[in-house]
Amino acid sequence: MISTDRMSPAELAALLHFHAEAGVEWLLEDDPVDRFAEFEQAKAARGPAPFAATQAAQRAQSFERNDVPQAPAARENGNRTAAKAPAPTAATPQVAIPHEQAIAEARFAAESARSLSELKSAMEAFSGCNLKNSARNMVFADGNAAAGIMVIGPVPNGDDDRDGIPFSGKQGQMLERMLAAIGLDRTSALLTNVIPWRPPGNRPPSVRETDICRPFIERQIALAEPRHLLVLGNFACRFFFGGNDTIHHMRGEWRDVTFGGTTIPAIATLHPQDLMSAPGSKRLAWQDLLAFRARIRG
Repeated sequence: MISTDRMSPAELAALLHFHAEAGVEWLLEDDPVDRFAEFEQAKAARGPAPFAATQAAQRAQSFERNDVPQAPAARENGNRTAAKAPAPTAATPQVAIPHEQAIAEARFAAESARSLSELKSAMEAFSGCNLKNSARNMVFADGNAAAGIMVIGPVPNGDDDRDGIPFSGKQGQMLERMLAAIGLDRTSALLTNVIPWRPPGNRPPSVRETDICRPFIERQIALAEPRHLLVLGNFACRFFFGGNDTIHHMRGEWRDVTFGGTTIPAIATLHPQDLMSAPGSKRLAWQDLLAFRARIRG
């Protein structure tokens, strides 16, 4: 067991960062709680539950929590608990689910910004998204906002979160090679992500988290006023174009997207991580990049 009493502030900060990167979102309670004893007492008080009633209770709980996955221990307890189980007590940690008010606050903060610097400040002050609580840094943008070209990925990775800059580390190096192949670099495009905060453990953002972040990326695009968009990867492609197709089905085709009353042509291609995982896909990405170069030069 790790004792924090003898740890320096730097060691404690490093430990907290380690747990955040591992996906830990809740700390232990101040006093130990015997969950096994609580479970046995609740089981004895309620008795066995009919199978159908238990399944109905689980479906209702899943709907109320927006299908947030439960831990294995929670699923096991749910299978043995009666349908009339009492509501969780205050001692049981609960995941904070973003709600419509947070989405409205994000929209208000985004629309109030009149420049990219104001938008960045508004996002740094915004506290309505759970992702901000576990991220080291907000990853806003990098590059030239006046270039007329935006390159948009899905979410920050661990390197981005550490540096506070989109497309850092090996993925950033791969993207720089992709851009250099068509005569571009970080000074001739604005690089950003759909989601500005890294999800814990690199998990996909939830629907609610995505809805909360949507006003920020849409406002960023409206303020930057790009003439062309290069969209990277499955998540970003589905975010802008809709549908559930994979990047392999939606890549290489120009589509129009509208932000702030302005229509912008956009094309999707594979994310740098896709090319690092499957180098054989570089041929497809090269075709997309050539199409992008031809359009921006036309």
